[in-house]
Amino acid sequence: MIGDMLHERYRIIDKLGYGSYSTPSSVTHPGRDSIFPLLDEFEVTGPNGTHPCYTRTPARCELQEVSSSRLFPLEVTRALSAGLTLAIAYIHSQGYAHADIRLQNVLVKLPSSLDHFSPEVVSVTQCDGHPLPPNVPEKGVTSLYFGKNAEEFSLSDSRILLSDLGEAFAPGVEARRGEDSHGPLAWRPPEARFKPQAPLSYSADIWSLAATIWEIIGMKTIVSCHFATADEVLGPISVTWWERWEEWSQFFDDAGYPLDGRDVWPPLHDAFEQNVQKLH
Repeated sequence: MIGDMLHERYRIIDKLGYGSYSTPSSVTHPGRDSIFPLLDEFEVTGPNGTHPCYTRTPARCELQEVSSSRLFPLEVTRALSAGLTLAIAYIHSQGYAHADIRLQNVLVKLPSSLDHFSPEVVSVTQCDGHPLPPNVPEKGVTSLYFGKNAEEFSLSDSRILLSDLGEAFAPGVEARRGEDSHGPLAWRPPEARFKPQAPLSYSADIWSLAATIWEIIGMKTIVSCHFATADEVLGPISVTWWERWEEWSQFFDDAGYPLDGRDVWPPLHDAFEQNVQKLH
């Protein structure tokens, strides 16, 4: 609850959010500061058992939260893209692939102090009116939001923190097959779809990184969840992949042309002109 002391050191002043954590090793690398450092760890025992707790640097918001509001200023898109690229380079240098790169997992650092907040506390009740079980708190706290619109971002707001290593793996130590990829389809590399039994590697991250950078710049995915858009935007896929693509007839005729009546995405050059150049 608000006001509780944990580990005889940390006082709860508000709820910032919830989610997973990311803690690679700390070696000298320009992308190291874009990964959450693990500041402390301890255990807390309560009515629902004993729980491991990790303290880390608080973040401001995830980029997905602001993606519905116009575009970032051009210099901000460059800084965000560069920061994300360095973070991925750092993870790869430590022998890990992230495997889930997307805007939801790219956070920005908090520029302000955390000393003064007014938490919003609400009562917890059962719908049937019965008393709460002993393991349920009587009060809940709504998450505090520090975000702002994309067009309001400045360079000082553009320091990223790459989050959520729940899908990360070490390609040199363990085999992660394409069929075991759990990222959203629009960011999932094509080898995960067309080579489901083949092991993934760092190159899978590079595909997702490029797709995420495109979204940072133009606030729109470069391809959609169905792979037909990849063929239209990036050019014809290989014959081998085409033969393994069971759904192709839903989008193309026997000659390889798009079926009448469906939306066709513009090729990469035109998409860049329409979604990036003109808008910026």
